[in-house]
Amino acid sequence: MDKKRVKQSVTLALSAAMALSLAACGNSNNNANTSTNEATKAPDNAAAATTAPSDKKVTITFQNIYPDPATPAYKMIHELSDEYHKAHPNVTIELDTLNTDQQKVKLKTQAASKEIPDITIVNPAAQMKPFVDAGLFSPLNDMLDQNGLKDTYQAGLLDYYSFDNNVYALPDGNNIEVVYYNKDLFAQAGIAAPPTTFDELLQDVKLLKDKGITPLAIGEKDSWTGSFLFMNILLRTNGGPGFLKDVVDGKKTFEDPAFVEAVDAFQKLVAAGAFPDGATSIDANAGGNIFKSGKAAMWVIGTWETGAIDASSVAGKVGAFQFPTVDGKGDPNEFMLAPGSAFAVSANSEHLQETKDFLNFFASSYPKKQFELKNAVGLGQKVDGDLKAAGYSDLAITVAGLFNQVKGGDLSFDNTMNPATSQVHLSSIQNLFVQKVDSASVAKEHQTAFEANK
Repeated sequence: MDKKRVKQSVTLALSAAMALSLAACGNSNNNANTSTNEATKAPDNAAAATTAPSDKKVTITFQNIYPDPATPAYKMIHELSDEYHKAHPNVTIELDTLNTDQQKVKLKTQAASKEIPDITIVNPAAQMKPFVDAGLFSPLNDMLDQNGLKDTYQAGLLDYYSFDNNVYALPDGNNIEVVYYNKDLFAQAGIAAPPTTFDELLQDVKLLKDKGITPLAIGEKDSWTGSFLFMNILLRTNGGPGFLKDVVDGKKTFEDPAFVEAVDAFQKLVAAGAFPDGATSIDANAGGNIFKSGKAAMWVIGTWETGAIDASSVAGKVGAFQFPTVDGKGDPNEFMLAPGSAFAVSANSEHLQETKDFLNFFASSYPKKQFELKNAVGLGQKVDGDLKAAGYSDLAITVAGLFNQVKGGDLSFDNTMNPATSQVHLSSIQNLFVQKVDSASVAKEHQTAFEANK
């Protein structure tokens, strides 16, 4: 790859791979334990004016999942909200900021009383559909037709947020899951190169443990983290993508050998001591900080974390590699695909037009702002920029190169299966962190849940 000229727009290969998948996977950016409500005001930007300012006082509540002040995503949402308020003094953007799991729980509670905030965060496909079916989100087709906004998104990406030809949310990213690794900690453990097989990964776990280094960072209190890791393994043991689709289509069951083998492999990681002590009591943000503070050697997570890693104490020490093959199975260039969490507008907003005007500005400005903040790797919108010339890190350029190698992949469990089956899965995988379980019984538990919730 030519590092002198790297243009970041997620490749056609990734878009095509996603188009072959069942549904989309929602991801969080930078989880945390706290919930804050903030009204933002400030900087000047005349371009913020999408409509002529009026004297009508409007407060737009913007629920979001960017709580960590150290991350580019946090800076992005504050700066864009400030810019809009400066150009529209009558409009106040109130940020309701939570971590991912908190936001999911709060949104469900709000949905039950039909009190969705003006703008909220929603995950694609299976997780999004119940809100759409309940008529809680406003179609955004009219807003997307303004200023050519629709054309800024990668081909096919908005389909993951669409029902009956209406787009109901705008994604914040389009990512793949990789293994980030700390080169200094690898060297301390005598590891010369990243593992390319699962057996090598287990060997590296032992070498790291022997040096008193946590091999794999994770925060499994937020159960999606373990599921994401597990799905990487299943993608390999199945010999490629499509396992969940085959289950849905009746071609396979969860008791298929590929699923049982994936559970076995996952439990080998647990037994080897790959994860932090008390992983199920650590939330995703704290788990990520174990890696970003230099206390863990690896972190299996989506590429949305690239900018946050570059803003952390391990900046310059981190590389990234594909999840390894398992018992010779799988293609390293098939990835867990992670179309991002997305911004949806309440159908019952008291300021529907003003909210859409703000979201139009926000989404139109988003790629440029993220590029400026060196957080443009993994966006769902097209960004034409020279990463090297803009001062992006070697890590960011490496990750951009991995996007160019994507041949296909799978999407997360909880955005593919119905919510009831997904909850059983999330709890089942979380349980593997605390006790050894017969892998065949884990498979049967999944199949039973699937059949009961068809």
